[in-house]
Amino acid sequence: MISNFPVDKYQRPIKDLRISVTDRCNFRCNYCMPAEIFGESYKFLPKPELLSFEEIERLAKIFAQLGVNKIRITGGEPLVRKNIESLVKALSKIDGIADLTMTTNGFLLSKYAKSLRDSGLNRLTVSLDSLDEKVFNEMSGVKHGPQKTLDGINSAIEEGFENIKVNVVVRKGVNDHTLLDTLDYFIKKNIIVRFIEFMDVGTKNKWQMKEVVTSQEILDIVRSKYDAKPINPNYKGEVASRYKIDDYDNEIGIISSVTNPFCGACTRARLSTDGKLVTCLFASGGKDIRTFLRSGASDSEISDEIAKVWSQRDDRYSELRSKGISQKEKVEMYYIGG
Repeated sequence: MISNFPVDKYQRPIKDLRISVTDRCNFRCNYCMPAEIFGESYKFLPKPELLSFEEIERLAKIFAQLGVNKIRITGGEPLVRKNIESLVKALSKIDGIADLTMTTNGFLLSKYAKSLRDSGLNRLTVSLDSLDEKVFNEMSGVKHGPQKTLDGINSAIEEGFENIKVNVVVRKGVNDHTLLDTLDYFIKKNIIVRFIEFMDVGTKNKWQMKEVVTSQEILDIVRSKYDAKPINPNYKGEVASRYKIDDYDNEIGIISSVTNPFCGACTRARLSTDGKLVTCLFASGGKDIRTFLRSGASDSEISDEIAKVWSQRDDRYSELRSKGISQKEKVEMYYIGG
């Protein structure tokens, strides 16, 4: 087992691990899994191809030994994976993991909030793009409104979750006119709203730059009603620019991967549903760790392989995009969890 934490070609260490536990989701968000592509006939991964919870736990321990101190459970929608609480419990006991969190659309959160909290989940991020039912339907690709997600958030608050974040992907002409309504609602609940520039993740969401509401435009919308003052990041490499909202014990975040790339401080590795190590949200593929794992490799051999992949990492897609350089093939977001 190597003793020194690996760094990539830009001297970026591994600090964050995002684990996609399923490629399935009960929503069909137009920027991730558009319904016209991911319909009833779409074939998701068969169960044997998914990493088991035991395999995920083993890999997470190895990543922790390589310097990872934060794990985020993602999907698809992680709450559709059966017995997800048992994985949470196992991951919460890993030495060196200081922060265990989950990103969810919140639809099933009322059912699972207590068991997730009891199992050791530290924090929650809930994706919710609008409180307006019609806009919510358009963004999420479902026929029901946002109420079950709101109920889930309230359940999480009741169970003692703190520092809950709500992620809002902002798409010009679709939900940008509802941003203040969303902020009005959550600011009173002391929930951190993070507005995210519409990104070209994957190849199926028909991304166009003209649909991006820039971080400055988002900030202008916020400041049309609230006094938002910039504050320092919580830690090096934090993706969101933070702003304190005057008169409230609260803040907002703006994630500007398109107009203000933060590649230089990126410390995130991603483990796909079927066990591929992906070194960038915009990567075209990943290193197959599952086959290596199931072939009988030792922890030391797996650790060395992960370190080797990371040491060769030179990803900085968002910076290159801003210079007019793009790529045709990119991993889809539902597969690596955003």
